[in-house]
Amino acid sequence: MNRRESFAAFALLGGASSAARAQPVARIARIGFLSLYQGGDSRSRAGFVQGLRELGYQEGRNVVIESRDAEGHLERLAGLAAELVARKVDVIVAPSTPAAQAAKQATTTIPIVFAGAADPVADGFVASLARPGGNLTGLSNVAAELVGKRLELLKQAVPTLTRVALLWGPAPGGTPQDMLKTAEVAARALGLQLQLVEVRGAGDLDRGFADMARGRADALTILPIATFFSERKRIIHMAARNRLPAIYTSRTFVDDGGLMAYGANLTDLVRRAASYADRILKGARPSDLPVEQATKFELVINRGTARALGLTIPQSVLLSADEVIG
Repeated sequence: MNRRESFAAFALLGGASSAARAQPVARIARIGFLSLYQGGDSRSRAGFVQGLRELGYQEGRNVVIESRDAEGHLERLAGLAAELVARKVDVIVAPSTPAAQAAKQATTTIPIVFAGAADPVADGFVASLARPGGNLTGLSNVAAELVGKRLELLKQAVPTLTRVALLWGPAPGGTPQDMLKTAEVAARALGLQLQLVEVRGAGDLDRGFADMARGRADALTILPIATFFSERKRIIHMAARNRLPAIYTSRTFVDDGGLMAYGANLTDLVRRAASYADRILKGARPSDLPVEQATKFELVINRGTARALGLTIPQSVLLSADEVIG
């Protein structure tokens, strides 16, 4: 190689090296994860991290997750949502309806992905499932359709039931009329008398259970209301004290000592929410991403609680459960 060729080769290598140095460093995505309750959402967060990993994200390498946990206190969500907005995260993931409500009130520009919203349209999150139209989109847990299924499972578990109390209260989008109507239709079909017990806040629970006792309820079910989730340990204790077999809305109730739960698999919902976050980070607008519905559901039974109630759950019901604990 002559001197001129050596100089050209050196210049070429030098230019390539400079070009390499000039390449911009890949930007690290920042995702806010807004939890109502760490104990209830920890499994969901794990599902979200799993979903991100499946899409090629790794915490600390190409994504940072800013987690905020209200520890079961609804009143803290607004402040935590404001913190995430101040941190200028790229997207906020909210694995519960109250968390999504708080995020929605905190920002109209940062994209929000909800996971497990009961009724995204009634809650005011989206204009329609097909065309959300704003800065929110995500996944629905089809809550209204599950109310009747819970009554059916409760009747199968306790065939002698005649009267079931339904604990309900106000939701962010207003009175859950669709769920109440669904419950009434399902109860008639199952030959059950339905006692509607309205509870407007934690302070009403004692009165609500007193009403159930006066109405001679044989069992209990609830609607997916945030207050009930926050007060679930108290509700579980009061149901046990009143010897009421109960079916709840999510497995967290069973983990905390409740008898049964049937609902959307929240871990799967939040895992799927990762794909929404990924598409948004790559430039998609929430307004153009249709809301999807839950596709995986789970029945969880606490056999230890059944024994404490003196209840023998039929083998057919136990075999149909996704998990039996205790």
